[in-house]
Amino acid sequence: MEGGGELQIIVEGWRFTYHSYSVVNQFQMLEMLDRPEIQLFHRDLPHLDPASQTTSLFDRPIQRLLNSIPSPSPNHLADVTLRIYSPWNFAASTSAQTWVFAATEWGVITNLLLEAIGVNSITETPVNSQVKIITPSAWSKAGLIRSGVQGDRISIVPHGADTDIYYPPSDQQRQTLRKTFGWEDYFIFLNIGGQTDRKGIRPLLKAFAAVVDKYPHARLVLKGSELFYSSRDEIAEASQIVLSDAEKAKVSPRLIYSGNQLSFAQIAQLYQAADAYVSPYLAEGFNLPVLEATACGLPVICTAGGPTDDFTHPDFALTIESKFRTLEIEGENLFILDPDWKHLIELMQTVIEQPAFTTKARLAGPHFVSENFTWKHAVDKLLDVISISVAS
Repeated sequence: MEGGGELQIIVEGWRFTYHSYSVVNQFQMLEMLDRPEIQLFHRDLPHLDPASQTTSLFDRPIQRLLNSIPSPSPNHLADVTLRIYSPWNFAASTSAQTWVFAATEWGVITNLLLEAIGVNSITETPVNSQVKIITPSAWSKAGLIRSGVQGDRISIVPHGADTDIYYPPSDQQRQTLRKTFGWEDYFIFLNIGGQTDRKGIRPLLKAFAAVVDKYPHARLVLKGSELFYSSRDEIAEASQIVLSDAEKAKVSPRLIYSGNQLSFAQIAQLYQAADAYVSPYLAEGFNLPVLEATACGLPVICTAGGPTDDFTHPDFALTIESKFRTLEIEGENLFILDPDWKHLIELMQTVIEQPAFTTKARLAGPHFVSENFTWKHAVDKLLDVISISVAS
């Protein structure tokens, strides 16, 4: 190691955008900057969509801190290069070790990603040579292996939550937020994400239509992102497919949608003001909003059998029964979890009917995250993985 025993790490990736890879990259680097044993460099890679860049994700001091990370020279010889962008690049770097962050949502590496890399199979790349992979969940690792990646090349490093941003509010803070949002008289189910089919918008809408029959004061708040997905259109299309005209009439006035870009602190306020977080996903690599909601003290409802199994607990999470199945799309076999929307109805009614569970979750969830799944824990695990490799 150069630099007086420091571990030199070059991160190649994205900053200042809401793409999940960029979000993970920024929080990981902020934690690394607190480590005196690390000398950190960052090389910015072109964004998939340059229009998605923003400078309002963090407060100004944090933005300046991220901007202050030096760029490495073209031939800088570091201990580790960590790549966290897409399409994945498994070529050797100038560093002693090269690691690539790779996450699979669909239980397999999709043809779309292979096409972006420029191969027909991931085995046509140097993926099984000296380059190693970091992935965030057991589900994602299984998808990589299913596609031909050797298991011993892959290390699981879970994501984390920043508990300085995502934390349970005081009763007064919560009441103020609910008044500000106009949520005082309602039971708020919250979902944050792209609102695409794989995020579970269809079973969520179908279940919500049944819930409001019994509990008309329920509201469904969907926070989408118009930068990356046409979330509003996805919701409209899903409604047309799964809801009858009568169900649409019930759901439409009780559905609150926002596609505006918010800072991480503003997103945290949505979690803090809501009553429950619900995520009946079909395919995810990790599902960071479930972890952030937990850190804010929300009871969560999420699909069983997927990546959220790695970081949820019955003290604060209700899991939706699901079936693992193959889904053929345009001649490609993908693997999904099929959540039972009727069981989802039961669980959504449970969190309304059992306030004792909510009270328990508001204490148990944040404690679980602070003890196991902060970005400090994530970077500790990352450094363990890297250090073992460097030593060998």
